[in-house]
Amino acid sequence: MPRNKETRHVLVARFSALGDIAMTLPAVYDACAANPDTQFYFLTRHHPARLFLNRPGNLTVVPVNLDNYKGVAGMWRLAKALRKRYGITDFVDLHDVMRTKLLRLFLGMQGVRSRHIDKGRRARAELTRRTNKVLVQLKPMPERYRDVFYEAGIALANDFDGLWPRGEAPVEEFASVTPPKREGEHWLAVAPFAKHKGKVYPLDQMERVIEHFNRRPGQKIFIFGFGDEESALIGKLARRYPSVVNMAEANIGLAAELALLNHCDTMLSMDSANMHLASLVGLRAVSVWGATHPYAGFLGWRQRTRDVVQLDMTCRPCSIFGDKPCYRGDYHCLCGINPRLIIERIGLPGNSKQN
Repeated sequence: MPRNKETRHVLVARFSALGDIAMTLPAVYDACAANPDTQFYFLTRHHPARLFLNRPGNLTVVPVNLDNYKGVAGMWRLAKALRKRYGITDFVDLHDVMRTKLLRLFLGMQGVRSRHIDKGRRARAELTRRTNKVLVQLKPMPERYRDVFYEAGIALANDFDGLWPRGEAPVEEFASVTPPKREGEHWLAVAPFAKHKGKVYPLDQMERVIEHFNRRPGQKIFIFGFGDEESALIGKLARRYPSVVNMAEANIGLAAELALLNHCDTMLSMDSANMHLASLVGLRAVSVWGATHPYAGFLGWRQRTRDVVQLDMTCRPCSIFGDKPCYRGDYHCLCGINPRLIIERIGLPGNSKQN
């Protein structure tokens, strides 16, 4: 049933992958903190819904199976159901794709106010086109998310510092993988995989990085992956290097992985979801970029540009998401990165603290 009309009931929507949802979380939590009398509902897919740990009391996560709401008729049914169940008064669209555009239309027909994100699509096209690129830093996505709330008349706090304070996530969450960190130990998280080839540093070169840190006394290397294929590749590294822990095989779940990252010293990742997960627990991420570029606005929240590893090439970036075939055919943007550069960027244990 619709709620008290004097109370704002704000639907926030983003149907996307885990990394994209992670980038929205600081803005959403800050909106909740600044508006304790407003009820917020975050509409997303089932898998990223698990990301909202330690969420504010006025935030309800609404996971939805989009297969049950296909096409225009499906979005009409979803809009009606959301309006009826939650008494939605405002819609904050953080995705601006066909599904959410239809939701805006149908909710608007029921008197719901809406605002949507400006993704800067034209600037993205100019950044990634093959010739006459406009190489300028675009507005970071976390700032674009905050802009939508401001435009909707929703104030934001600046309180969110992470899902836990650094090093304070419950260690029992990952006790099946490793005992608590001992004094003098250094924990390196490595996420060598990504959805698209244009984002993946060659595994044989990544192995040289792992080999180097494996020789460091007191070192543990937690390598993250998903599925049987990635687990098998990590398993080969774990058999060669005693300090490696196969996190794909451990399969401890998202909450436990985030708790473990909270206790790590540094993460080495691609331009992938893992960089954004590191951001949510205050973990410094040294990130490797190939076909994509931080200029597009997808550098992790509060991550440092000096921790980006990339090559200056006239063809970069060739895409926003790394999903286009390589113009050159050799992926030199990744293969050309010397492992020594990554090793030096990670640095010594004393250099791993976030600023």
